[in-house]
Amino acid sequence: MDAETVLYGLIGRPVSHSLSPAMHNALFRLYGMNAVYLAFEVSDLEGAIKGIRALGIRGLNVTMPHKETVVGHLDGLSSEAEALNSVNTVVNRGGELIGHNTDGVGARKALERFTKLKGRRVLIIGAGGAGKAIAHELSKVASVVVLNRTPERAKTLERFGIEVGRLERSRLEAEIRNADVLINATPVGMNEERSIVPPELLPEGAVVMDAVYTPPKTLLLREAEARGCLTVDGLWMLVYQGAESFRLWTGVSPDVDFMRRVALEGLSKRGCYGG
Repeated sequence: MDAETVLYGLIGRPVSHSLSPAMHNALFRLYGMNAVYLAFEVSDLEGAIKGIRALGIRGLNVTMPHKETVVGHLDGLSSEAEALNSVNTVVNRGGELIGHNTDGVGARKALERFTKLKGRRVLIIGAGGAGKAIAHELSKVASVVVLNRTPERAKTLERFGIEVGRLERSRLEAEIRNADVLINATPVGMNEERSIVPPELLPEGAVVMDAVYTPPKTLLLREAEARGCLTVDGLWMLVYQGAESFRLWTGVSPDVDFMRRVALEGLSKRGCYGG
């Protein structure tokens, strides 16, 4: 690092678990960029944004609990971020902070690496920030249904032609029979042996994706594989959304396979099975 080093970072609370510093710093080294990416534990969001402006930090990732509240501190939003009222990437262009959301495109590219989405029926469980972003992006190419324990949280998605319902056994059973793609966008399964979907309901031959990536091979994915499903782990989504952030900041479309190897190394150091 020197006086010319460009600074990027992550803000949220907590951030110590994040794989983003490892991935982005490895990319800076790979492409010979004089830049560094740091993780900042932030409680005072307003103060942090003022500091970013003052210090000229070139770009940010934003994680919970700031994805929505950061919107009011920015100078502009991409169409995706505006539609979702949620930001996970900030680009600093000459002092103007523009918010983007790469979660949805990260999920779409992860899925499209393994399967086609156009014209298919997608069932998403969960309507938090990630679930909404995935639903909005996939609704551009597929028919999307979102189930959530509190469906009111997902009502804003209906204006995009997305069907919304309550997550309960009878509705899940009915929807899952017609689904070509099933996505868990809840935290269920994160560092625990639990699945949001009873194994007997998993549709044979469907595509099953889990947004959870610790561990990469969740109980849901293991049970889906046992039913003959094609599975996509959450680490692919993490990698692709990070790659889109990197492209927005630098103009370089990075090597996602390299990013995944770095992320898997990070998980193995924590004792998480890479799968």
